[in-house]
Amino acid sequence: MNLLIPDLGYFVWGFVAFVVVFLVLKKFAWKPIIKSLNDREQNIADAIASAEKVKAEMAQLQSENENLLAQAREERAQLLKEARETKDKIINEAKEQAKQEAGKIIADAQQAINAQKMAALTDVKNEVGKMVIEVSEKVLKQQLAGQAKQEEYINSLVQSIKLN
Repeated sequence: MNLLIPDLGYFVWGFVAFVVVFLVLKKFAWKPIIKSLNDREQNIADAIASAEKVKAEMAQLQSENENLLAQAREERAQLLKEARETKDKIINEAKEQAKQEAGKIIADAQQAINAQKMAALTDVKNEVGKMVIEVSEKVLKQQLAGQAKQEEYINSLVQSIKLN
């Protein structure tokens, strides 16, 4: 049981040793320990503030990136729309130009056909006229084979001209 209850001398010497160690620690170790704890606390607070600041900057950058991305998508949509409109315009202009060219070609072809038709009709008329003259000449030569018949025919023509 002596081990559980110390003597008064041991108690006093233990208390004196505790007070001496406490005073030495208070004089030499307590201030540096408190200072290092305060420094560490300040560093942790600064790190938390820095992290919050970085977090806020990241949120702002993310917001700006989203805005830029939205603008880029909008510009892309606008460019695609303009490209489609330009494509449609070019196609429509090409169709109109093709229609005009086709109409022009058809009109030119019809004019050429009409010109060739008129030339052919003129040629046919000329040929028919030549043939009529040749036939008439042959017929008249046979009918007016004699001098008397020729004079008689000429007189009848002169009289018909005078009457008209």
